[in-house]
Amino acid sequence: MSRKVSFEGIGEVAATFFTEGTVKGGHVVKIGGDSKVEACASGERFCGVALGDAKDGFAAVQIQGCAQVKCADDTVTVGYVKLTADGTGGVKKAGTNDAGDEYLVMADDGAGIITIKM
Repeated sequence: MSRKVSFEGIGEVAATFFTEGTVKGGHVVKIGGDSKVEACASGERFCGVALGDAKDGFAAVQIQGCAQVKCADDTVTVGYVKLTADGTGGVKKAGTNDAGDEYLVMADDGAGIITIKM
């Protein structure tokens, strides 16, 4: 969808964390220890979005503001939605047994990317 408005960068706060393993840019991540993030499994609560691939054991993570995330779950709609990690770096609507938090979904590009307020 063609947009005439942009939420990019609004309220963005990023922090650098330690990481072991693979953290990929654009993927949601979870706290994995003291000052450490790691990839999320399906149904896990996420704390932010990696801004780039991990390098030298560190990852920059957006922890606040408007963020674009992958979302293949077509039941997610604009408005307040309880979201959780989908296990592939994106998000999905939280199920009964999933950990998750409520986020404001501000935009859906119709191609598998949504904008959320973290």
